[in-house]
Parts: sequence; C-alpha cells; structure tokens
Amino acid sequence: MIKTLSTPIQLIYAGGTFGSYGRPLAPLSADVFLPTLQQLLAEHNTTAHLPPISWLENGLIKDSSQLTPNDFIHFYRLLLSAYAQGYKRFVLITGTDTLSYLGAFLTEAFASSDICVVVTGSMRPLLDSEVLDAYTIDSHSDAWDNLTDALKLAVAGESGVKISFGGESWPAQTVQKIHSHDFMAFTGHSRAAYPANSYIKNLSDTRRQHWLDDQQALVSTIKARAEQARVHALYCLPNDTDVLNNQLRALLSQPPCGIILLGFGAGNVPYSPALAETLQLAYEKGHTVICASQCPFGGVSDTYAAGSWQYDYHVIAGGRLTIPAIYARLLWLLVRYDTPARRRQRWLNNVNQAGTTIKKR
Repeated sequence: MIKTLSTPIQLIYAGGTFGSYGRPLAPLSADVFLPTLQQLLAEHNTTAHLPPISWLENGLIKDSSQLTPNDFIHFYRLLLSAYAQGYKRFVLITGTDTLSYLGAFLTEAFASSDICVVVTGSMRPLLDSEVLDAYTIDSHSDAWDNLTDALKLAVAGESGVKISFGGESWPAQTVQKIHSHDFMAFTGHSRAAYPANSYIKNLSDTRRQHWLDDQQALVSTIKARAEQARVHALYCLPNDTDVLNNQLRALLSQPPCGIILLGFGAGNVPYSPALAETLQLAYEKGHTVICASQCPFGGVSDTYAAGSWQYDYHVIAGGRLTIPAIYARLLWLLVRYDTPARRRQRWLNNVNQAGTTIKKR
C-alpha cells in the first residue's frame, strides 16, 4: 500500500561536492557527514519549514565522475525496493558531473510509475571549510538552498523524476550541465516528451503492483546485463572521414552496444561510401547508433543532405534529446531488453509517441 503524503520524504546521500570539507576539499565519510546533516536539518527545521525526513540507507557514496552502469543500477534497485515498500517521495543528493545522466536514467527506469524523485547537488560544499572547529553551513554555498528547494518540491509528490538546482527545476530528461563552476550550472525545459509524459498522477494499487511485478521479475537480469552494457560516443571533427570510420569499425567486434554519433549542427555527419558501409554493418551486428548534435540546444533534423544520408543506414535520430538523455535511454534499453531488435523497436515506439521521429527515406 502506498504511503500517504504525510509519510517522511526518503533522503538519499550519494556523495559529490555537497558533502566535501576541509583543506584540500575531500568528501567526508558517511559516518561523519550524515549525522552532521541530520543535525543541521533538525536545527533549521523551524525556520526553513522543512517536511518530515527519513534516511534511506545507501552503501554507494562516491565521486559522481566515477559512476558506472553498475552504479546506476544500484540506485535503481535502491529506489525500487523502497517504492515496493510503499514509499513514493525521494530526494537524491549526488555529484554534479553525472547528475543529469543519473536523473535521465532513473526517468527511463521508472517510466509509467507514480514515483516522485528529485535529484540535486551543489557546486560548493554544504559545510564551511573556514570553520575547522565545528561543522557549520557555508552561507556562500548553494548547497543548503538546493537541498531545501528539492525537499519542498518533493513535498507535492508529483510523479516523475526532476532535477532541482539553482532555484529552478526541470524534468530530468531535459537537463544538461552548461557551466563548470557557476551556481547556475544546469538548464532544462518543460517540453518533456517520453518518458516524462508516461508517469501516472494517480496510480491504483493494482496497476502499481503490476508495474512492480514486471520490474522485480527482471531485477537480477538487469543487474547482470549492466556488467556488459557499453555506450560509446564518437565526436565528429573536421577530419578525413577515415578517422570516424576507423573509430566506428573498432567497435564492431564488441557485443551489441549503444553508439552516439555527435554530429555537427542539426546532426550533420561527413559522408563517405566506407562510412555508410560501416553504419550498415553496425546495424547488422546489432549495435544501436543514435545521432545527436554537438549543439547544446535544438537537437537534430533531416533538413540537410549532409545529415539525412545516415538515416538510410539505420542510424536513429536523437531528436531533441540531450546527450545525457540519449546515454540514459541507450543504457536502459541495453539492460532492460534482450535483443537488438527489441531495443530498436522500443526506441522508435517511444519517439513516435513523442512525435519527433525522423523517418527513413
């Protein structure tokens, strides 16, 4: 039975800048940081008007730049287990390097449920390293405001996975990091298609149990597939096409994987007969190749002949999806579905639902 909105929000700490401290900065151990954070939340609860909070035990705390597909599955399983126990609202604190990737992956993994997950982090640590005799909140940091904003967003319990950062929030699949150190480090938008539009506002107990049964039946398989799941990115540069072709050919001997082609502009990729042949071969060997744009906004289209040719060789257009969102979808399809055909079918079905597909000519 789902918990009511009076149930405490489940807070998960996964590491990152948020929990770093000292000179030089280094992450505090969970044994030190979590009791400190609990105490600070209790002390400021009356003035900050924070909701009731409980802590979801997490044994994976690391720098987010070190996260792997196995780690993404860890957080999926952690949240799935708590969701199966009836909890619905969660706040996840993680590092900013892969925050958008993890948020987008969780969006894919929990599609069609009514879970509420808010992901946040910070560009500066929560604790003031100038004060070495006590743990106090750094008034110049963005950490406290980001955390309290995330908690307040989770109070409403709106279904879906969101990222809250810098005083704003967005559907996780639309978010990308645009600055390496500014407090306004992330941006996103509200025009989110699948999977954000698949979340159910009021899910009946029966439908929720059916969703859980489907997920739990595959948990061990998903975990095992994550060991072998690989997503590669090939960046188009003003090189001879042999460079890109050789990079792509080097991947063909691997088991079926995800490949992101980062094209110029609206997805333009330099043409050569050899590259076209390699893309055809990649498809025949079961690899899923997605074209994305190097531009942060706008996505890809088939307007230009310089880009549209690749879709004749089974490349799939990434549409308006961000690079983190494309990575997340590819990873989820690799661990969730057992054949290249099913992965491709699922991607194309999702895109058709969103109305952003580019059809093969």
